[in-house]
Amino acid sequence: MANTSARTLRLLSLLQTHRHWSGLELADRLGVSERTLRRDIERLRELGYPIGAARGTDGGYQLAAGAVLPPLLLDDEEAVALAVGVGDAAQSGIAGMEEASLRALTKVVRVLPPRLRARVDALRAMTLSAAASGPVVAAGVLTAVAQACRDEERLRFGYTARGSAPTEREVEPHRVVALGGRWYLVAYDLGRHDWRSFRLDRLTEPAATGTRFRPRTLPAEDAVAFVQAASGAPVPYTVEVLVHAPASRVRQAVGRWGTVDPLDQDSCRLTMTSVSLDWPTQALGNVGAEFEVLGPPEFAAHVQEWGARFVRATRAPG
Repeated sequence: MANTSARTLRLLSLLQTHRHWSGLELADRLGVSERTLRRDIERLRELGYPIGAARGTDGGYQLAAGAVLPPLLLDDEEAVALAVGVGDAAQSGIAGMEEASLRALTKVVRVLPPRLRARVDALRAMTLSAAASGPVVAAGVLTAVAQACRDEERLRFGYTARGSAPTEREVEPHRVVALGGRWYLVAYDLGRHDWRSFRLDRLTEPAATGTRFRPRTLPAEDAVAFVQAASGAPVPYTVEVLVHAPASRVRQAVGRWGTVDPLDQDSCRLTMTSVSLDWPTQALGNVGAEFEVLGPPEFAAHVQEWGARFVRATRAPG
């Protein structure tokens, strides 16, 4: 029974992270016969998961949008709140949070019925928060683009570049990047025969074409570096500091905008990522404790400059 339960969870995970699976593909992934696969599909349906099936040479299985989120048993209000909260977390700027939140948002939105998706988009568009400081991107756009990247499937969409007329694009999507409060798609543009970055808030009606492709080699260290070079966005600093104060006190002062690793009862390592060195300097001042700059050199020089300025401000005139 334990093996059956584990296999069923694995099946559900595969269905949640892929647009469409043939029966043979799924059976091979799970290491079972197609007959056993059909029983497992029925078991998920009994739990309330809306799994569509198609017969014939192009037949297979796909998780459809449904009216509930089994087995979470969320009502409509809870489902909308969850999707909005995860969407904001994806744009929080916290290191490592964007990708995990995007995966979670993709899974949640895929099983939301259309009426709830519309509510999610409306609520996010009309709500301001410290986490989402850039243009709001519809959850449906974000998840459709992310799925095409993961499935290595060509994507069509409308796009309006700044100061230009709307155009239709077909691309081979590579990665979704969250940078500077905005979302970008890095992709190979089949019409321009070159790599491009596209702002998702300027992208409309993304639709997967059903055509798979072999990934090309990106002409950059990674997708983030490509977007930074294309957009002229500043490269963020990663500041590391040894703080002579308990970890709990430092966490209270910096909140979620820094990572605090305890070293002992009275000291910890604080790591902050920011495009500006002013904010980490202010945050350390708020802690009110002795600290040592571990890096980078630019931050050490920045703190020295601030310190010298404050010392000059306290000197008596004349």
